[in-house]
Amino acid sequence: MSDAPCSDAPTAVPVFRVRGLGKTYQVGPVAVHALHDVDLDIERGEFVVLLGASGCGKSTLLNILGGLDVASTGVVEFNGQPLTGAGEAALTAYRREHVGFVFQFYNLIPSLTVRENVALVTDIARNPMPIDEAIALVDLTPRQHHFPAQLSGGEQQRVAIARAIVKRPAVLLCDEPTGALDCQTGQRVLEVIARINAELGTTALVITHNAAIAGMAHRVVYLGNGTVLRTERNAQRLSAAELSW
Repeated sequence: MSDAPCSDAPTAVPVFRVRGLGKTYQVGPVAVHALHDVDLDIERGEFVVLLGASGCGKSTLLNILGGLDVASTGVVEFNGQPLTGAGEAALTAYRREHVGFVFQFYNLIPSLTVRENVALVTDIARNPMPIDEAIALVDLTPRQHHFPAQLSGGEQQRVAIARAIVKRPAVLLCDEPTGALDCQTGQRVLEVIARINAELGTTALVITHNAAIAGMAHRVVYLGNGTVLRTERNAQRLSAAELSW
């Protein structure tokens, strides 16, 4: 697997620019500080793994980047434009036009086939790719007329990825995409994410508590206690097939 960094020059405007990000939830009389003083840049075309233990703020950060949640403090920019302070209508448009989400649980509609689940998203996308192309990218063409109950867990996750990418998002945000899968099945799912990153140039962020996955990233961001502890760039990236856990 190539260890080359993303193709954009380092001086290019990052896809995400985060400065002083904080998120506080009020749980009864208790203030829970999920994130504090997070500074982070994500470059165009990067494959980034956000690594940390459960409860360290990974999902909160991903949800804010994806426009599913809003920061309490700090600044978040997407392609140089502020997300901070955007209203719900603007965030909805942002999610629809620019972001693909992949979660640990697949959220497929049981009564629809693979093809129909993927096709649902094309109704709200501005410039969707052909459904056949999205399904082929995740290697599910022979299974496109099957229902979710007829698929393995890994196949269902790949349907979820096809559904996320069919609208041609700028970024693919993946929250523990292999968390419910065994190693071999998880490798296949990660291969698909890496392929989309490489072939389509889609910026990919994968959050995980599984340190083995860090080896396939351009860059690894370590989170702990709600903040970025450090970042490291992989001098030599691993392919998904070379990972084991």
